[in-house]
Amino acid sequence: MIKILHASPNTTPSQVRLAVAAFFFVSGFGFASWASRIPTLQQKLHLNEAELGSTLFAMPLGLMLTLPLTSYLLNKYSSRYVMLMGSVFYNILLCILGFVTNTFQFVTVLFLFGCSRNLMNIPVNAQSVGVQTLYPKSILSTFHGIWSVSGFAAAALGAWMISSDITPSIHFIIIGAICLTTMAIFFKNTFPNDVKKTNAVGKKKLFNFPDKPLVKLGLIAFSCMACEGIMYDWSGIYFQKVVHPPKALFAIGYVAFMSAASTGRFVGDWFINKLGVKKVLQICSSLIAVGLLLSVLLPYLFTATAGFVLTGLGISCIMPMLMGLAGKLSDKAPGVAIASVSTVSYFGFLLGPPIIGYVAEAANLRWSFSIGIVMACVMFGLVSKMKLVK
Repeated sequence: MIKILHASPNTTPSQVRLAVAAFFFVSGFGFASWASRIPTLQQKLHLNEAELGSTLFAMPLGLMLTLPLTSYLLNKYSSRYVMLMGSVFYNILLCILGFVTNTFQFVTVLFLFGCSRNLMNIPVNAQSVGVQTLYPKSILSTFHGIWSVSGFAAAALGAWMISSDITPSIHFIIIGAICLTTMAIFFKNTFPNDVKKTNAVGKKKLFNFPDKPLVKLGLIAFSCMACEGIMYDWSGIYFQKVVHPPKALFAIGYVAFMSAASTGRFVGDWFINKLGVKKVLQICSSLIAVGLLLSVLLPYLFTATAGFVLTGLGISCIMPMLMGLAGKLSDKAPGVAIASVSTVSYFGFLLGPPIIGYVAEAANLRWSFSIGIVMACVMFGLVSKMKLVK
């Protein structure tokens, strides 16, 4: 049986919730800070689109290869300690990224950055599941909303750093100091006990691939994460090289995307309760397709920004909904089912950004974003064929 132990009697549920929310903030704040400076680092290292695509491959590769280690650690130790370890390494590596001077250093640090990100994010989500047991109503989507809001704040700060000609090294040290201080303040109130794992997670398997009921969910997750990875890694460069706004507005597309994703995650539950999961998944897929199409056909400041807003709204709720469905549609234990879908989705996150780089180099960056439109159409088609109970 899976048993969840409660937090210390000295800590109230609201304190535990706030503490775990702080780590979601750290995760989103650090990641968006890195993403906002990708164009700067590309210029610094003199990388073309294909070379940048290849180097960006290192981060999701590190994330993927660390999945077995993360599972092992979470089976053996409390998620709060794994989360703390991963978060500390994550922020240290973020600071180091600002000092890279050649492609080899960049790829190496990015790979380790991806490893540390996985060691932070999966335990953070395990913590949120623990907090959920302290509340009668669903609160999980709020955590994802906080992740997005922190990303929005970091992107806005990144835009100011760029316009002020502040180097990535100084920028990342400031971000690292903020995140490490936040962690030091809130760690003591994080959820102290973990879900007790059973033998449902096969020790012989390094990766949990989906069984038949989860195949469609996995493909939808793959497409969604491919689009999400493209937006995180290439939105700033798209605005800089295709939209050509003033320098101070290079990060406006990323800010628009993240703010829309934040809004979608905070209001998503209301729409799901009103319209049902299938309808909302169809709407989200359509928004991604329309948003990217608008940005590609009309690559001007207003229209491209509006397109990125629609894309952010579309991406916002897809993965939380898929994670919720995974536990219901499979005979596997919920945790194993979610891990299965997550494994496939990581491949989308792994492949999407590099493919954009290769297509951009072969054709051009503007039309390479059409790959996201195709992915969104695939999602819509797969969702439309699904039979879901309300």
